[in-house]
Amino acid sequence: MRALRRALGDDAGSSPVEFVLVGGLLTLLTFAVLQLALGVYVRNVVHDAAVEGAFHAALADTTLSDGAARTRDIVSRAVSAEYASDIEVVEIDEGGLESVRVTVRTTLPLLGLWGSSRALEVSARAPVESLE
Repeated sequence: MRALRRALGDDAGSSPVEFVLVGGLLTLLTFAVLQLALGVYVRNVVHDAAVEGAFHAALADTTLSDGAARTRDIVSRAVSAEYASDIEVVEIDEGGLESVRVTVRTTLPLLGLWGSSRALEVSARAPVESLE
């Protein structure tokens, strides 16, 4: 009985096990923070591209398709062309003020760049420029 108590009370060899357990948790936490940062980055890129596309489409000498192309180009360059597949550009009238709305529906990255498709939707508006 005394030998069993001595064996159970001995801490020899516990350091490598603790290192592996704590190291695994820290690695998992690090990857979770990196994934969150990637998701925020993709959301910001898509939103900024929508804003840029809306302001471009609202110019007097451009069309709505020019705004969609501008949005698609920015998203494709910053993230991937797969993230720029669903872009909608429409002209709307809000209380007598004509404006352009760009809506981008894209993938929300959950594991690397793979994720839930069409889970992220951002919109941007810009007033239509007139020459009057």
